[in-house]
Amino acid sequence: MDERTVQQLVGALPEGVVVTDPARTEGYRRDWTRAEDAGRPAAVVRAGCADHVRTALRWASEHRVPVVPRGAGSGLAGGATAVEGCVVVSTERMTAVEIDPANRVAVAEPGALNAAVKEAAAAHGLWYPPDPGSFRISSIGGNVATDAGGICCVKYGVTRDYVLGLDVVLPDGRLVTLGGRTVKDVAGLPLLHLFVGSEGALGIVTEVVLRLVPPQEPAATVVAYFDTPQDAGAAVVRMTARLRPSMLELLDRTTVNAVEDFRPMGLDRAAGALLVAQTDAPGPVRSADVELMADCCRATGAREVLATDDPEEGDAFLEARRAAGPALDARGPMLLEDVCVPVDRLPGVLERIQAVACEFGVEIPVVAHAGDGNLHPVIPYRPEDPNSTRRARGAFDAVMRAAIAAGGTITGEHGVGRAKRAALPEQLGPDVLELSRRIRSAVDPLGIMNPGVLWEAAPEDAAR
Repeated sequence: MDERTVQQLVGALPEGVVVTDPARTEGYRRDWTRAEDAGRPAAVVRAGCADHVRTALRWASEHRVPVVPRGAGSGLAGGATAVEGCVVVSTERMTAVEIDPANRVAVAEPGALNAAVKEAAAAHGLWYPPDPGSFRISSIGGNVATDAGGICCVKYGVTRDYVLGLDVVLPDGRLVTLGGRTVKDVAGLPLLHLFVGSEGALGIVTEVVLRLVPPQEPAATVVAYFDTPQDAGAAVVRMTARLRPSMLELLDRTTVNAVEDFRPMGLDRAAGALLVAQTDAPGPVRSADVELMADCCRATGAREVLATDDPEEGDAFLEARRAAGPALDARGPMLLEDVCVPVDRLPGVLERIQAVACEFGVEIPVVAHAGDGNLHPVIPYRPEDPNSTRRARGAFDAVMRAAIAAGGTITGEHGVGRAKRAALPEQLGPDVLELSRRIRSAVDPLGIMNPGVLWEAAPEDAAR
């Protein structure tokens, strides 16, 4: 792209909104996947309002420039990785949050952090449940783009369950409003949920209306150590068939030791797996749930079971779970999986992941939102060693195939992005993939929105 075209964008927006200095645009090339093949953006639009986004997309459509939407850059599937010569449209400056307590909704701009929405809701005695592990650093716009889940979604659901309305700028610069502040709305096609989880491939969200609920009750916690992850998985299957915990998380031995190295918490380093379960049921039901969760763990071979009704003690184990991601990340480069399987297949898939590790000669620590079958196997590798990279990528693909074979999915909450697009056809099949292409093409006929996300461009897309 020539400099004159870029300067048209610079001149169309207020001073300071468009960044073209390579030293500054460098920080917008990658998300948390740290992709080595990230392109170099021709410009970054640091939008301060919806009109800035509209101007940027009208310019991009006129000149057929690829657009990569970006929030906080905390994505884990490469969805915000820049492509060569693109314009990155960042919503990091759009951070306003308004609480409507009468209707129990939050109206948030896409750059507002998940934690900021939670804090604003709490000030009015309300709660926004979706809580990805990155809730302190991830943005609401990014959460919507990937339909983010989290630790409490086993009982309270994912981002999609709380989105009542969206303002979205389409690729041609038009601003559309989908849904609103009502809980019920069946007027027209259900387009609202087409955009939730679309990974920036259909447009850029500029405002989100989120449903809020009464605050969560203090939780009681059950902690159990097992000899193997499969035994812990069997406890999960037994437990979820009998009750609905508010949290049910699994860490294998390698992850426990990574957490202890990163932030010592007194966890049992010798155990094969740690299971952390919570219930926030009221009164007598809470006591019954705790007893049942503990019994399920003992029945499947737990070596030690601890229970507490003290919220502070429970929060300590919750923080150990939240520390798992940073602890593993601190060990060096890794490929992070996000597969999800039917809960009853959990023990078998955990066993298969161990077999994949042996087959490819790699280490695969596992942390999981076990209560809903969402596993995060982590595959460390050395980028400077081609053999290490080859084995890690082979294991990465094998884990996705194992999830599909178990009736599951290649991604439960992080999205397909660019990291998993090669595996998507195997899961969807040709008919669903073709239907998806037609829908995407109807919204974005020029193919400028986040190219390469979700799937590789088809020949007819590349021709455009």
